Amino acid sequence: MLKPLKTARRIIALLLLDIACVVFAFLAAAYLRFEFSIPSVIMDNLLRALPFLLLAYLGTFLLLKVYTVMWRYATGRNFVFQAAAAGIAGLVTLLVNHFSLITVPRSVLLIACLFVMALGTASRLTARSYRWHQQRPEERRARKSGIGAPMLIVGAGEGGNYILGQSRRNPHLHGRPVALVDDAPDKQGMRVQNVPVLGKIADIPALAEHLDIAEIIIALPSVKGERLREIVSLCNATGCKVRILSDPGACEQTAPGAPQLREPNLADFLSREEVILDSGLISGILGGKTVLVTGGGGSIGSEICRQVMKFSPKALLVFDIYENCAYELLMELRQRYGADCPVQVLVGSVRDRARLDEVMAAFHPDVVFHAAAHKHVPLMEVCPAEAVKNNVFGTLEVMQSAEAHGVGRFVMLSTDKAVNPSSVMGATKRVAELLMQQFAKTSRMKCMAVRFGNVLGSHGSVIPLFERQIRTGGPVTLTHQDMTRYFMTIPEAAQLVLQAGSMEDSGRIYVLDMGQPVLIRSLAEKLIRFYGLEPDVDIEIKVTGLRPGEKLYEELLLVEEQGGIIKTSHDKIMVAPPLKRDGQALQKGLARLKEAATRQHGLVVPLLEEMLPNFKHLSNGEEAAAEPTQGIPVS
Repeated sequence: MLKPLKTARRIIALLLLDIACVVFAFLAAAYLRFEFSIPSVIMDNLLRALPFLLLAYLGTFLLLKVYTVMWRYATGRNFVFQAAAAGIAGLVTLLVNHFSLITVPRSVLLIACLFVMALGTASRLTARSYRWHQQRPEERRARKSGIGAPMLIVGAGEGGNYILGQSRRNPHLHGRPVALVDDAPDKQGMRVQNVPVLGKIADIPALAEHLDIAEIIIALPSVKGERLREIVSLCNATGCKVRILSDPGACEQTAPGAPQLREPNLADFLSREEVILDSGLISGILGGKTVLVTGGGGSIGSEICRQVMKFSPKALLVFDIYENCAYELLMELRQRYGADCPVQVLVGSVRDRARLDEVMAAFHPDVVFHAAAHKHVPLMEVCPAEAVKNNVFGTLEVMQSAEAHGVGRFVMLSTDKAVNPSSVMGATKRVAELLMQQFAKTSRMKCMAVRFGNVLGSHGSVIPLFERQIRTGGPVTLTHQDMTRYFMTIPEAAQLVLQAGSMEDSGRIYVLDMGQPVLIRSLAEKLIRFYGLEPDVDIEIKVTGLRPGEKLYEELLLVEEQGGIIKTSHDKIMVAPPLKRDGQALQKGLARLKEAATRQHGLVVPLLEEMLPNFKHLSNGEEAAAEPTQGIPVS
């Protein structure tokens, strides 16, 4: 209701101003034409014609939408358009006068038209100047001194409001907002912290030119996928610097600080619809509990930590052998939740049982998320014994220590590379899945694994590699023309891990719905175009050949699992059916594998092949025979 009233008041004020200008213009024109002695018959004709003359001018202005211009931010083009509209109205008056019985000298009409042009422009310039002097003194000083580049904000909601607040606190750092755009009809013509909403998203190029914008901030954290790609492309076309508010939680920060701004990337518009969580179920598992995350400083582990903090745990323990990333996460969480937030960084290795026992005994965690693992496929082909030590026996050490110290729930992160593995890394993760299922049979602790595919933006992900290659001029390297992969964003993966980890069945492997596989070449082409370049014209796409252990298609289910996949209460989480395994054979295989990883590295791969009938180890250049799996069949 406020918006129509405010707009109506502005239009009425401009109409009254123009009525005064038109009346004054015709009287002044008549006095000039007749040298300040107007014949009575001319004056009578002029007064009778005045309503028609006003209708001609005001009607033309309304038809040409002169009153929709925000004159506070008008440019030279707007003033030229105003003068042109007055000229068109002058032609209309000549036509009306020609066919009317009421006559006014043509010279008066022409002189009046020139006066209306001049008065209309002068009145609007005067109004803009008045508003300039009504601004707060510090804002005027900032404009005069050039502090803060002109900035356009996309989104007039919570995100836009947050950016405006940050910019006012520090214009040196964040720029000077001059306008917002938003597609919501009820926000048009409104103001957010006294900054006007001047149009819709489609108006970005015109506004960027008219207002001399230097930077565009996209403050729409909830917008994803193709729509975000369209907005980013529109902003990139202006040549302005473009940044995006990446974290919806940043809008809730109360302490002053830098907003979570970054350059847009392909992950933003490859992401899918927002994940809907059963917050009550997760809160019951994590709220008020002590949660330990192994590998908590890594890309997936750190996001799990961020998501866990939303459920108010009693304590969050970040366990990692690499202290730098863990420390950065600690600083981030302290900035967001306060210096006294219950987060503790603990340095240690999952292969060190004594250190694990020390941590478990000191903090008594209720839930363990096991994200620590060696994940890089080609590197693990070179170091298979290290993959076994970390991914298999590191997992066993964590489970045994957790069991011994009364942990109630153990959630292991697995990978689609564990399905019909072709690499050492995938094979070790499949053995870890089997190990978890065997352990769950006799443990009081609820044990489960969560299996999902590639995560956009994680360490070793293909997108950061492609971006580095594009920035250095190419080529973008592709290992195979037909390679496909499943993709999921880091927040989506972490949220679904928490959801799966809150379910009650022990010994289960939960499989996340990854959607449809993505052709990696298509991904590379989209990313090149995202940077405003043309594939194979500006940036070469070069096929280099498959790497050791790499296959063309990833799968989410074993062949024997596909017929029995089970739905859960969450539409994006399924359960792989448990397969019968010989527990004694597994234990014997593990004992031999441990001996090989310790003393006979050359036997590691043959032993993995012996333990896993589905493990078809691919050497460099070989192609997997597997066909791509189209989604997950659900029974």
